[in-house]
Amino acid sequence: MADATPITLARGDGIGPEVADAALHILDAAGARLKVEEVPAGEAVYRRGHGGGLGPDGWASIRRTRVFLKGPVVTPQGPGFKSLNVTARTALGLFANVRPCVSHHPYVRTRHPRMDVVIIRENEEDLYTGIEHRQTDDVIQSVKLVSQPGSERIVRYAFEYARANRRRKVTALVKDNIMKMSDGLFLRTFQEVAAEYPEIKADHLIVDIGAARLADQPERFDVIVTLNLYGDIVSDIAAQITGSIGLAGSANIGDRCAMFEALHGAAPSLAGQGVANPSGLLMASVMMLVHIGQGDVAARVHNAWLRTVEDGIHTADIFSRGMSRLRVGTQAFADAVIERLGQFPKTLPGVSYAVTRPSFDTALRPSGRAPAVKELVGVDVFLHWSDGGPDDLAARVQPLAGPALELSSISNRSQTVWPDGNIGTFCTDHWRCRFLVRGEPIVHRDIVALLDRLAVAGLDFIQTENLCNFDGKAGFSAT
Repeated sequence: MADATPITLARGDGIGPEVADAALHILDAAGARLKVEEVPAGEAVYRRGHGGGLGPDGWASIRRTRVFLKGPVVTPQGPGFKSLNVTARTALGLFANVRPCVSHHPYVRTRHPRMDVVIIRENEEDLYTGIEHRQTDDVIQSVKLVSQPGSERIVRYAFEYARANRRRKVTALVKDNIMKMSDGLFLRTFQEVAAEYPEIKADHLIVDIGAARLADQPERFDVIVTLNLYGDIVSDIAAQITGSIGLAGSANIGDRCAMFEALHGAAPSLAGQGVANPSGLLMASVMMLVHIGQGDVAARVHNAWLRTVEDGIHTADIFSRGMSRLRVGTQAFADAVIERLGQFPKTLPGVSYAVTRPSFDTALRPSGRAPAVKELVGVDVFLHWSDGGPDDLAARVQPLAGPALELSSISNRSQTVWPDGNIGTFCTDHWRCRFLVRGEPIVHRDIVALLDRLAVAGLDFIQTENLCNFDGKAGFSAT
């Protein structure tokens, strides 16, 4: 197989080996041109001391083949174990998660027979960076990071995907009414990029109402692009309301590597019983074939799978009396798909894919931006303190502000409690004291001097955030 494409395969845990065997059996029968490098991944690898669920040889294989087909993996409970999915996305730069969610009515029961939505989720930033700190007895902080280049790259990918797949609309889901800076940056970037694709309709919704509308009227959507956490939640909702989350595949795309997986988990309670549905990993494999330029084989597999579903040959998870004709196990389902290779669905829409590998590389290069003029105009100092109320804290802190700064406000859990705070505000031991310049912009040594005075006074500062203006506009929230 001189023209075979190398891929890295991890069968995973639980039902992973069974569904991987079934998917590979179908791919081989369909003529997929693959050179498979198999690597161990999952629980046994975690137990050998590899906290990311994959050993050095596995990472080396992925970086060599640049294509990773992964079965479901169990992440052990407890400290020191990190999700292989999260680790791979960040370590391999897999910035785009792509999840097609399509109804197969009437063969798979759903209330939404016309649903055909693709969720494109930013994969590396947001709260999923996992940066957390316990700062006081009462409070733990989780840091949300959103960057302009990261936002631009995922938004451009969404529009390029829509253009390449003849999609008509891209919708951004954000929460910019609350997170005006982070989600606001994502939305502004979306609007700027959308202007470059006039043939594609662009709109946006607040994520909560967007999720509600998706659950109720998914046919209103085409392509959805959103941030990491929202995308994780919304894509599972979308997959479930198609009729079964077990049918959905997922692609994780980067500049250099790509990972393909099923949405469902390892289901260890079903392992070894031969009843698992291999469709999720098979649909991920179809996405993989398109990615590596074997769209002809991808279409052959996908159409045979559609015909199998149409013919009522179903595994237990989608079996329905009156609609299903035959209840089968994992391997029998795979055999049924193989029997239908070369056939097309009769009522469900058939599929076709380009036989060349899609490439958005040029379009995804971030646009250059001139650096802003940055001025340091204050500092937020967070304190671990439990010796009184807001007025008591202000009395201790105000004299320590120094000549260049003044205490502007004190807040607790983002609620302003001094000056003019609400007497009924519930307070913890986590306080933010905001110091602003008295006149001209300050320098870093002014903040260092302030912290020294606070330390001498016995005040436990746990975090500082510099307050800066960028091109004359405040780069920090008002409260």
